[in-house]
Amino acid sequence: MKWSQILDEWPLVEADLHEVYGIDVGAPGLLESRSWRWLRMRILGLLSADSRLQRHFSPPDDTPAPGTRRT
Repeated sequence: MKWSQILDEWPLVEADLHEVYGIDVGAPGLLESRSWRWLRMRILGLLSADSRLQRHFSPPDDTPAPGTRRT
């Protein structure tokens, strides 16, 4: 998976960061005061958590992945 794919789903990332970590990325100065590594680790953590982002990229077995068709 590429970062561009993850960042294309920014609304999911933003909602999940708030729900899972309590991080409001809209808070003034928050992202400017943190490193890319800090944000990267939390976004990657969302892929392992029960999150919208994780479900988007790894849907249940009966749901086709984004960009695929059922056979």
